[in-house]
Amino acid sequence: MCRRSCACSSATRRTATPARRSSATGARSRRRRRRRWSCRPAWSDAVAELVAAMAMTHSPGLTGWFTRASEDYQQQARRATAEMRRRLEAARPDVLVMFSNDHLLNWPINNVPEYTVGIADEHVGPADWFDEWLGMEKYRVPGHSALARFIVNEGARRRLALAWLGEMQFDDGISVPTHYLNPDARFRLIPITMNCTVPPIPTPARAYEVGRAMRDILNAWPGPERIAVVATGGLSHEPGGPRYFWVDEEFDRWFLDLLKRGDHEALLAECTLERMEAAGSGGTAELLAWIVALACTRGPADVLAYMPAIAWRSGTGMVVWNELA
Repeated sequence: MCRRSCACSSATRRTATPARRSSATGARSRRRRRRRWSCRPAWSDAVAELVAAMAMTHSPGLTGWFTRASEDYQQQARRATAEMRRRLEAARPDVLVMFSNDHLLNWPINNVPEYTVGIADEHVGPADWFDEWLGMEKYRVPGHSALARFIVNEGARRRLALAWLGEMQFDDGISVPTHYLNPDARFRLIPITMNCTVPPIPTPARAYEVGRAMRDILNAWPGPERIAVVATGGLSHEPGGPRYFWVDEEFDRWFLDLLKRGDHEALLAECTLERMEAAGSGGTAELLAWIVALACTRGPADVLAYMPAIAWRSGTGMVVWNELA
């Protein structure tokens, strides 16, 4: 149930049931049932606002085997994630909309949706078999079911085929950023995962298109929430593949330089799926989540840190955008 009063709340649904309904009453009842799932808030004078956009690597090494990396890399990661957290707190969001990828945890390999929205009132992670690997205890984060359902409904109107799950399993994709950015669960969470593993994989242009639509959807939410967009994944890595102990530092620095330049057109033209696959099959394409976030911004990004951390099995980076589109 939504925390605030909304059109799908039990109070709104609670009506007396007469022995016989007129046709007009029946029509009103049907309209109420159709409106229930959208869960629009009851107020109309409030305006949602995008207040922050940032991205970070979600390598399990950042929590599960952090100390295997050099002391210098550990310090860089601590400083960068602390700065992300500081900027997030300064932006005062109510909700984090977190874009990550589905590591075939929630969907079978023959049925992976392009994008999936978690619509639960509360999210629990990590999934049981990831606790020890990630070196994390169970955490609980409040969700925002009303806004999540609004995203799904508005996405359909904008030709986005968004799947949804009432209960979503979390691995490193959501758990690692939550550990660093929302450890006290003060921000509500809406997880949105994407397919970047099983063909057909959305292109960077498609990810950017989805990001633009998401920006418009979030700005259209008729509520007072302040919303931050967080992308997770990347940089170069090939999980479980023959190049598992390898990082494409040249690719990573090239990609981050494009973000620092703030040139969206150049990034979309040059950062193709083929180029990402060459920098690490099955992993580097997680940067599609960064491109979704990129579409909500304008101007250059601040690259807070980059570490070609083979010990963490991933090129590791953290960025924050200063201007929102």
